[in-house]
Amino acid sequence: GDQELVNQWVWRQDFWLPPGVTWKDIAEGSADGSHYPVPRDLLISLPLALGFIALRFVFERVVALPLSWRLGVRDRVRLRVTPVPKLEAFYLQKKQQPSPNDLLVLEKHCGLSQHQIQTWLRHRRNQDRPGNTRKFCEASWRFVFYLMAFSAALVSLIHTPWFWDHRECWRGYPRQAVAGAQYWYYIVELAFYLSLLLCVSVDIKRKDFKEQIIHHIATILLMAFSYCANYVRVGTLVMLVHDSADFLLESAKMFNYAGWRKTCDALFVVFAAVFLVTRLVVFPYRIVYTAVVDSLDVFPPYPGYYFLNGLLLVLQALHIFWAWLILRMVHKFVFLGKVERDERSDEESEADEEGGEEEHNWEQKKGALNSKLASLANNCVLNNLTNQRRKMNSRTPKAR
Repeated sequence: GDQELVNQWVWRQDFWLPPGVTWKDIAEGSADGSHYPVPRDLLISLPLALGFIALRFVFERVVALPLSWRLGVRDRVRLRVTPVPKLEAFYLQKKQQPSPNDLLVLEKHCGLSQHQIQTWLRHRRNQDRPGNTRKFCEASWRFVFYLMAFSAALVSLIHTPWFWDHRECWRGYPRQAVAGAQYWYYIVELAFYLSLLLCVSVDIKRKDFKEQIIHHIATILLMAFSYCANYVRVGTLVMLVHDSADFLLESAKMFNYAGWRKTCDALFVVFAAVFLVTRLVVFPYRIVYTAVVDSLDVFPPYPGYYFLNGLLLVLQALHIFWAWLILRMVHKFVFLGKVERDERSDEESEADEEGGEEEHNWEQKKGALNSKLASLANNCVLNNLTNQRRKMNSRTPKAR
């Protein structure tokens, strides 16, 4: 009846599985009682995701908050705006900047100048900005999860043959039993990404909000599909590569919010190195390669093969986008003396809070830049650069 209809359409064997392989082939456990994946195994991840949300709520209050005080996390004192009902209504309805037309209308209604209206709206936006304590608590929750997931996965995978030789991912397919550790790694990661997706509307909004959602959805689809079609071996490698850099980023953010500049900068440099190696070298050349090329030794291309590799390529495109942001930050770090702010951070830079502060920052940056360049000028590479820059500067007419 209905069950057969669902099986026919949702679980079409010719779509999800290689030619000649059926769900029965995967589900039939061998005589030694080992476990083979079936789609219903994944259902437990839904209640587990809700459990993660509850656990996070407790963790942020019981562990992260006291830790933030210990590390000296301070929230900025925000200027409270004087209530103007009409402006408040406009702000709540439209979060973005007012258009020239909006300003004219507001000017008529409120009896304030356009400059006053813009200043009021800026202060009002700042008032709603999440404080460092809240950001710290969010980052520490993700840090603890990624660190534990990565450590546990590394311990359980390092002894497996496919960790060292990726062709082993496909050998003996589809009869590949799933060990308990790999099963739980899948369920826990899937539940965690589901919890992130469920919380996306209440979490602090970041600049790469859209990319973040695409990433979560692609990751969830990839996990669910790779588990059901028994590509668990390659799936565990994908998750391990992702977790390896994530906990470093979250730890750098935690120290950034606590104002431990040097620790944050050092962790950020380690993170950037790990991220670039794992996501731009290991991921495409080892994991995507084995899924696209080595798998063809075992089965011909079929719809599920394109689905799997399509999702892997979506992730790779996001890795390139983030690598570009990270390299931009590294560039700032080298030339401006400190990591500006996390490029993958919250909306709207804090620099626009006060004009005076921006100028002061720029003076500091210029000072940092000059001392950085002075100390590096002894370097012959930089000498060449400065000479070339001088030549270029003498060629280009002064804009000022």
